[in-house]
Amino acid sequence: MSGFGPGDPFLADCPARLAVELIADKWTVVVLHGVSRGPVRHGELVELIGGISRKVLTQTLRRLEAHGLVRRHAYAEVPPRVEYELTPLGTTLIEPIHALTEWAREYGDAVLDALDAAAGPAARND
Repeated sequence: MSGFGPGDPFLADCPARLAVELIADKWTVVVLHGVSRGPVRHGELVELIGGISRKVLTQTLRRLEAHGLVRRHAYAEVPPRVEYELTPLGTTLIEPIHALTEWAREYGDAVLDALDAAAGPAARND
């Protein structure tokens, strides 16, 4: 018996699993943090977030918008101007993101040490 029953947060149709899958994406947390600084333009996010391509940023922003976490505002100007900001729902994720960031600061070296230790025996068997 698996121990999972109806309403378990890790079953495929559970909202908790949806949330975990959403924030588990490589760029979601970083983009949310970038957008949390206030209305920000696409190019500003590209500069702020090292290593993200314009295409991946666009895909991430669209997914976050579809999930109700980010609001896109297009201004009727020439040239066109588009800004992104967190929705009230998106704002609720900033505190958990901050908690994860603090955890990484405190325990990041321990995680890297564990990775190094795990790689040691494997590297010797090659």
